[in-house]
Amino acid sequence: MNTTTPHRADRLAARLGIEYKWIVAVVFVLGLFIDIMDTTIVNVAIPTLATEFNVTGTGIEWLVLGYLLSLAVWIPASGWIGDRFGAKRTFLFALFVFTVASVLCGTANTLGQMIAFRILQGVGGGMLTPVGTAMLFRAFPPQERARASTVLIVPTVIAPALGPIVGGLLIDNTSWRWIFYVNVPIGIVGLVFGALFLEESKESTAGKFDLPGFLLSGIGLAGVLYALSQAPDHGWLSPAVLLTGLGGLALFALLITIETRIDEPMLAFRLYRDRMFRNSNTINTLSYGSFAAFLFLIPQFLQIMLGYSALDSGLTTFPQALGIILVSRIVGRVYHTIGPRRLVTFGLIACSLCSLPMAFVSFDVSSWTIRALMLGRGLSMAFAFVPLQAATYANITPSDTGRASAIFSTQRQVSAALGVAILSTVYISLSKHSGGDVTIDDRLTGFHWAFLGSVILMFAGGVVAYFVLRDSDAASTMHPQPAKV
Repeated sequence: MNTTTPHRADRLAARLGIEYKWIVAVVFVLGLFIDIMDTTIVNVAIPTLATEFNVTGTGIEWLVLGYLLSLAVWIPASGWIGDRFGAKRTFLFALFVFTVASVLCGTANTLGQMIAFRILQGVGGGMLTPVGTAMLFRAFPPQERARASTVLIVPTVIAPALGPIVGGLLIDNTSWRWIFYVNVPIGIVGLVFGALFLEESKESTAGKFDLPGFLLSGIGLAGVLYALSQAPDHGWLSPAVLLTGLGGLALFALLITIETRIDEPMLAFRLYRDRMFRNSNTINTLSYGSFAAFLFLIPQFLQIMLGYSALDSGLTTFPQALGIILVSRIVGRVYHTIGPRRLVTFGLIACSLCSLPMAFVSFDVSSWTIRALMLGRGLSMAFAFVPLQAATYANITPSDTGRASAIFSTQRQVSAALGVAILSTVYISLSKHSGGDVTIDDRLTGFHWAFLGSVILMFAGGVVAYFVLRDSDAASTMHPQPAKV
């Protein structure tokens, strides 16, 4: 049972002149925006940080791995923590930790300090997305989930697109420390606004802490994500990859066995019995794996093959975010009459067709050609991402929303890591197919095949959507509210 104080929430919302659900949306967007943007900014800054800390070899990769593994521990637990201690309290705590850790990262003087502070950032980042999503979907009734999904588009699409641009500008014109300090003012605004205007919400069905579930999910997910991050460079059969990957999978198998036999599990796998939740997550695995892998590949292609700077690369890929923003509101309106099946199928197949030319581009490809393709990808993806986000939670009760969002976020994180790992392996292996020194033509061949792999994953998602999605399963989200008189 959800416990909150809606009357005070209504008074606070009236004081601001907006509905309470939009207060939740503002706070959620602020927190999630800096969380996602930080990841792409740090990726751009890795060469600069390696020089700053005089690091050679693989040590610098722990700036990314440390954060990734910290996320792995806290994402699965976030649903229970939010239900038990309150969504507002948990979200603001996560945002506070992330903001403070950003300050600490900016003051770091050694690589060890930086890695420790990045791990601390992961504690906050791991809880922000699942808890924030649960808050958002509890604030918006089922028939308005499509509108809520257009809110989610803002941080999840614009933030990673802006990251390389902002990171390039800050590194070139100020200091690398500002790639972390830039989070602070946004974090403070989110904390103050959330503390003043958010209402607390707890779930009496949260139950007691599931220690076996916490340990198995955190360690298992960390093992799988570590293996996926290392496999492209070290090989899928290397001892470290095999040990951590197979060990993580074994822990996940044990986790599923235990969690399905207890009354109050950390991860409620019973939610997969709902056909819409199960099928939407399956399609998300394919589509988001492709999406994340493409976003990983395209900046490298532009910078390695075409000689773009980090800033020029970011500006060239930004039209994708613009396309999604332009169409997402339209999709949110037509969702109620067209339904998720046709929208998702069209969006994913159209996106795969817009991406296909990247598997054939040459060295003299125009930047405006790439921008046009990225715009087409964005216009197409809006047709898929908005209805998928709205329909996934169609039959999830408010009491299960927190744990459903934890499962959704966990699966999305694994999907992204899996997509990047597989297509990076394709690029590396096929760029070395001729033996001896790797030539620029070999690299181009590797990129071509990796982009084609991304197209196949996205197209497969569209085919699966056509055959398994049913609009009737999302009926609760397809009935718009009557107009207010």
